[in-house]
Amino acid sequence: MLVSMSAVLLLGLLIWFLLRIRYLRWVDVLLCGAFGFLLSKTMAAPFAQAFLDGVNGLLGQLRF
Repeated sequence: MLVSMSAVLLLGLLIWFLLRIRYLRWVDVLLCGAFGFLLSKTMAAPFAQAFLDGVNGLLGQLRF
């Protein structure tokens, strides 16, 4: 739950910034889509959440 709340906050701020500077591209549209899936409770939400959890796990294994 903490990761999804952080993701919602981070993506929300990123979308606000992109809208503020009026600079949206396909990558930004995908970020907006991920934001919408995190906020919604549709049938597609578990698939998007599983994808984001996989990305989170991958990023968590990276060592710098």
